[in-house]
Amino acid sequence: MLYPSIDSLLEIIDSKYSLVSVAAKRARAMQQARDERLPKYVSYKFVGKALEEIYSGELTYRISKKVDSPAE
Repeated sequence: MLYPSIDSLLEIIDSKYSLVSVAAKRARAMQQARDERLPKYVSYKFVGKALEEIYSGELTYRISKKVDSPAE
């Protein structure tokens, strides 16, 4: 994968794990619903398209707060 580069994506999303998780979820949703947010993509695969959406700022994510479990 040449575009977008991993380094540029890691400036947007803080960890490789989060990046992979967000891209995989978006790629799966894009494949099922045929929902494309950008007018033109460089990549023809869904994961590449999801990464392009992250790079363009069209796709973002948020970290949910951890729920404390009750003490036993």
